[in-house]
Amino acid sequence: MALPPILSQDLRLPLIASPLFIISHPPLVIAQCRAGVMGAFPALNARPEAQLDEWLAEITEALGAPHQGRRPAPFAVNQIVHRSNKRLERDLGLCVKYKVPVVISSLGAVEEVNQAVHSYGGIVLHDVIHDRHARKAIEKGADGLIAVAAGAGGHAGTLSPFALVGEIRQWFEGPLILSGAIATGGAILAAQAMGADMAYMGSPFIATNEARASDAYKAMIVGSRAADIVYSNLFTGIHGNYLKGSIEAAGMDPDRLPSADPSAMDFEKAAVEGAKAWKDIWGAGQGVGSVDRVQPVAELVDRLEREYSEAKTRLGV
Repeated sequence: MALPPILSQDLRLPLIASPLFIISHPPLVIAQCRAGVMGAFPALNARPEAQLDEWLAEITEALGAPHQGRRPAPFAVNQIVHRSNKRLERDLGLCVKYKVPVVISSLGAVEEVNQAVHSYGGIVLHDVIHDRHARKAIEKGADGLIAVAAGAGGHAGTLSPFALVGEIRQWFEGPLILSGAIATGGAILAAQAMGADMAYMGSPFIATNEARASDAYKAMIVGSRAADIVYSNLFTGIHGNYLKGSIEAAGMDPDRLPSADPSAMDFEKAAVEGAKAWKDIWGAGQGVGSVDRVQPVAELVDRLEREYSEAKTRLGV
């Protein structure tokens, strides 16, 4: 099945830069889109609430004209649809106002969200960690799926990407994006080889000049390996992957973390022993071992495109 034009036109690579909580902001999103990949940010990153209007205006204007002779890629906004997000209705209304091309919904499938985005011609991608979540999302009107497999940064599942993509592709022919330790151009091609249409990449973009992350966070991304990633639900009530070094810096033993009560999940206010999720406990995926330096977004995308092309040549495709 052919991808909707919004997911294929004006893209140098079949890649969506995942929305990074706290870190993604207009300079990063604009740089990603101008470099030729779909940039994204969580609506909740705009604080106070009124700032989201300003951000959407800034991004829309910046991407409205060609950059260096090329049309920028489209952008996406991530909406947390969990009941703890009291901003959803207002933030969704702004997405409608600015006709955000792609909305990424997380932590719950809500039919009204899909209808609102469809009202102006946008599409909704819903992230899932199990096949049953995927079926529910499509039943409620999502246009495509983001399969969040083992090793993805932040909130992530435990299934192998081969298993997760394979099960979804048994019944779903629509847009499918794969997330989970994807950090090279070769990994983007591998995602397509196993049945996904596009890849979803986060951790490498944390270590870019434009990312709104501290220098210490960026340095830890560069200095970490897959073995330095800890999977826990302690910090938000939902299992996710975090940098071991940030847990240690907060005075906790990453090898002896207790479990949290999922029913108490609060995406924004989660804190343990004074350390706040995302702000102090840093998310990252198992692909960090492929990140060897901090660099501009444009240089990172150039490298990914080169690696993608080299992988295709090796395989004769």
